[in-house]
Amino acid sequence: MTGGRAEPVAVSRRIAAPAADIFRILADPRRHTDLDGSGMLRGAVSDAVVAAVGDVFVMRMHYSRYGDYEMNNHVVEYEVNRRIGWTPEPGRGHPDTAPGATARTRWGHRWTYELTPDGPDATIVTEIYDCSQLPADEQAAMDGGRGWITSMTETLERLEALCANPPD
Repeated sequence: MTGGRAEPVAVSRRIAAPAADIFRILADPRRHTDLDGSGMLRGAVSDAVVAAVGDVFVMRMHYSRYGDYEMNNHVVEYEVNRRIGWTPEPGRGHPDTAPGATARTRWGHRWTYELTPDGPDATIVTEIYDCSQLPADEQAAMDGGRGWITSMTETLERLEALCANPPD
């Protein structure tokens, strides 16, 4: 953390696939459970593929502390074959949405995937977690987001495997 604010955490991996193929997976919430390295995703609520900033996709989640719940993901970055990012907010079943809960609508964190072509058939994929907009005490509690590095690394490994073995 710098000056009381966490710097974004990023993990990169070179994947032997064109950016367009990778972006197609990232823009389809139905594919997110296939690449989830955290083990928290349970599936997409809708079938809509992300197509623009302003889109919202809802994911079913599970976290031992909260049980089953949903997260509403608001797309805030979208550049075809280059970048896609969203800010999550608690959805149905999340404790922050319970009657009487004092919840922020959006927590102040963002997940982004940045794609940089590396030749005609390879892409450097960078997953970025940014919690710099969270209150300082919450940033400190999550070690500036560094606790996600293992999950992010696993996600990129799974993404690479998906690209190496596309569905028939």
